[in-house]
Parts: sequence; structure tokens; C-alpha cells
Amino acid sequence: MRIASLGSGSKGNATIISHENTTLMVDCGFSLRQFEQRLSRLDLSPHQIDAILLTHEHGDHGSGVVRLAAKFNIPVWSTVGSARAIFEDDFDYHELCGGKPVQVGCFEILPVTVPHDAGEPVQFVIHQVDSGKKLGILTDTGHITNHIINAYDNLHGLLLEFNYDQAMLETGPYPYPLKQRVSGDQGHLSNDQSIELLRQIDTGGLNCLIVAHISENNNSTELVERQLSQLDTIPMPVLASQKSGFGWVDI
Repeated sequence: MRIASLGSGSKGNATIISHENTTLMVDCGFSLRQFEQRLSRLDLSPHQIDAILLTHEHGDHGSGVVRLAAKFNIPVWSTVGSARAIFEDDFDYHELCGGKPVQVGCFEILPVTVPHDAGEPVQFVIHQVDSGKKLGILTDTGHITNHIINAYDNLHGLLLEFNYDQAMLETGPYPYPLKQRVSGDQGHLSNDQSIELLRQIDTGGLNCLIVAHISENNNSTELVERQLSQLDTIPMPVLASQKSGFGWVDI
């Protein structure tokens, strides 16, 4: 089981998960041209993608989904709320519902309901059944709930949002309403919130931690790494960038 990213941040997101003959993409917030350029770095063809999983409708996650799915005939999985916000009425998709697993190829996919200012947002825990490996993806989440703690406990890999540093956000260039949105209960996870999640879940089996969705204006990789260094059981993190994402990482 392996994971890679085409880019991570407010200008576009797309994550690839693959094992043997099954390849999933979580979100696509890039144009077709950007998508194909970025995908080529992974030695992967669009025709190898078996499904697109949509977390929510915001442009940095969903703007490229419709054209990508149409051009390469890729099935799309989405909640009804996200579908209503982004698809035309006649768009054919497979329905996701928070808490109800679905099977795509060799993967069992659990959509996890999260607090975010979107129609019906979810994130994912992806289980490779044969190996037993579990990978969590958690971004675009305003605060940590008990439901999230239970869903993301005892993983082997975790892609986790470290969107902003609270002090940098407060003193930074964003207008006050945007600062309130980012740090609100339906906004994004701060460094402190993500660190607290890692303290509350069992990370004993975690062999891969990916730091994602880092704000270019309100955070720094140095701050994130400094805070993570205080956790003894966390593996050396992989940093996902907006420009290049990250290459293949084995789980």
C-alpha cells in the first residue's frame, strides 16, 4: 500500500493511494492540464485510476473532478451534500454516507464525517483488507471530535492537516472574518489541534506521518517539525508541499 500527492494546500489538492491493481484518487483541485503534468511525475496514467473520492466541494478539492472523470471515464464517489454543491443534476456518481464503508477494488473505504463549512464533508480511513494496513486522511476539519478520535485510532499511515499556527494567523495578513473562518469550529486544524489528536490516538503502529495542507501565509514547516519533535512515538514526518506534493511513500 502506497500514497503520493500531486499537491497539498489552498491552491489545489489531490492524493493518490495504490495497491496492486487498485488506484484511488482523493479529490482533484487542479485543472486537467495541471493534473496530467503533476501525475506524470508519479509514472502513473490517468487510465489507471479506478475511482475519485470527493471529500467536499470547495474549489481546492473539487474543481477538477467533473472534467477529469468525464475525460477518462473515472467513477466518482461523493456524499449527496457535496454532489448537490458541485455536480449537475444528471451527473452520475456513487453515493457516500459518513460511517458506512464502501468497497473499491482491494480497499475498504470508511467515510468519516467532519466539521467543516461545506455541504456534507467527509474524510477517509482506507483499509487494505489483505494486509490489514490502514491509512487515514484528515484535512479540512475545524475541530477534533470523539468520532474522529475513534475513527483514526491505531493507524499505520496518516496524512494529517497542520494548516496554521495560531500566533501567525492572529498577526498575519488575513482580514478578520477570514481569520475567524480558518480558526473556527468548521474551519481548519491548527498545529496545536493536530498535535493534540496525535496525543489522543494510539500511534504505536504508525509508520508514516504526512504533514499536509500547510498554509503558505500562516504556518511554517519549521514550526510544525519543532512541535512534532516533542512526540516520542511519531515517525519522521513527510512534508506535503503545494508545488510538488510528495512522491510515493510506502505504508
